Amino acid sequence: MTESSPSMSADPIRVMVVDDSAVVRGLLTRILESTSDISVVSSVTNGQVALNTLERNKNIDVIILDIEMPVMDGLTALPKLVKIDPDIKIIMASTLTKRNAEISIRALQAGATDYIPKPSSPREISGGGDFRRSILEKVQAIGATRRKRSGRLPPSRVLPKNVPLPKPAQKDAIVLRQPSREKPDILAIGSSTGGPQALFNFLKGVKRSSLSIPVVITQHMPATFTAILAEHITRMTDWPCREAKDGDPLVAGEILLAPGDFHMVVESKGAGKVVRLNQGPPENFCRPAVDPLFRSVSKAFGGRVLAVVLTGMGSDGQKGAAVIVENGGTVISQDEKSSVVWGMPAAVANAGLCSVVLPLDGLSSYVMRIAGRVAK
Repeated sequence: MTESSPSMSADPIRVMVVDDSAVVRGLLTRILESTSDISVVSSVTNGQVALNTLERNKNIDVIILDIEMPVMDGLTALPKLVKIDPDIKIIMASTLTKRNAEISIRALQAGATDYIPKPSSPREISGGGDFRRSILEKVQAIGATRRKRSGRLPPSRVLPKNVPLPKPAQKDAIVLRQPSREKPDILAIGSSTGGPQALFNFLKGVKRSSLSIPVVITQHMPATFTAILAEHITRMTDWPCREAKDGDPLVAGEILLAPGDFHMVVESKGAGKVVRLNQGPPENFCRPAVDPLFRSVSKAFGGRVLAVVLTGMGSDGQKGAAVIVENGGTVISQDEKSSVVWGMPAAVANAGLCSVVLPLDGLSSYVMRIAGRVAK
């Protein structure tokens, strides 16, 4: 596709692909350039060449960075790329191994924006399906955020002469609602793109010693990655966190994390509550998804639910949040400035479902104020 094509974006999201496999680079390029608002401006073989390229071309929006490469691997190159351009958006690409999952989580802590589990063979990549949809959505959403924060307009298609540009949509003010009058008995959290780092920062501010309720989290993440994420949450906060198993009881002061490829829901069992795992159909293209979790905690706890929606693409969590507030619970969300992608939190905020919309430290303080054993 060339810039002269009438269907080509006038200013596409500019991507650099970094992978030592020429076959993989070619396949990724074809996927990315199958849509008019993305252009692969550079395709290179290792981290060192990526550094040299970024030094020369500061107009790159998104980098897809392989982990395992000769000369300079992705984890080594990552902080060097961020030093050249602190606002660059980097998506780590790795095959689904425990080692690479660990490296990907470390990369997110070191400045990567997101990750993509890479199929194990070029044939799987070229097959399209979930991988194709996922990588296009991530690049489009993250690239749009980069453009907005740098003051550039989103990609726009080339229009014939004398055709007026569409007027930008008017942004309505967010309408907040009163929180529940009942003290919450559970904290339910949903997150996606940018979620791991947001979870670390949010939970550091929510002190377990002052919050005697259970916590459940759905983070959009594949199997293997969720177990590693749980380990990192345990190490980086004062909350013990583990990947949930079917039938696990909810325990005050502990976090259960939905495992990759399983929806996690909460059910009443006698006088207590347990989690159940299922592989029902994906919701919002996701499994695990936030909506099933939110619906279930609302059914189990009624108005004694505090739900938090953190950074992420799409609108997963909105329908479940609507059920929570309908049953008297409280929903709060992360603000646009502190979100990697303001999709999920925007969906609940713009729907008028939130009691507050705040940056991460503000959300932590709010949770402590209404749910913790601290002075109001």
